Amino acid sequence: QVQLVESGGGLVQAGGSLRLSCSTSGHTFSTYAMAWFRQAPGKEREFVAAISWNGGSTNYADSVKGRFTISRDNAKRTVYLQMNSLKPEDTAVYYCNAMRNWNPPLPLDCWGQGTQVTVSS
Repeated sequence: QVQLVESGGGLVQAGGSLRLSCSTSGHTFSTYAMAWFRQAPGKEREFVAAISWNGGSTNYADSVKGRFTISRDNAKRTVYLQMNSLKPEDTAVYYCNAMRNWNPPLPLDCWGQGTQVTVSS
């Protein structure tokens, strides 16, 4: 069973930065593409960014291109999301997941607890 533990969220002012981490266990991490998703209050969960199994390819939602960077460390079984130039509309609970499909980006069915990111104006 895949286990996902997200961390690094918090409260930050607009224009600030945060780095999220996601530690994983229970699957062959290095063979899976990984992704970040987010869910704002009253909205559906949406795709944010994805990275291929070896880090050679990445994909971003238009809303975060140029501001967010996804990376991974297969030895540590961890995926990261560096978020710069944060905006109030980035406020959401952020989740990571392994991907069962690259395009369109579709995650596995299990989820961690997520980490809350709040951006104040």
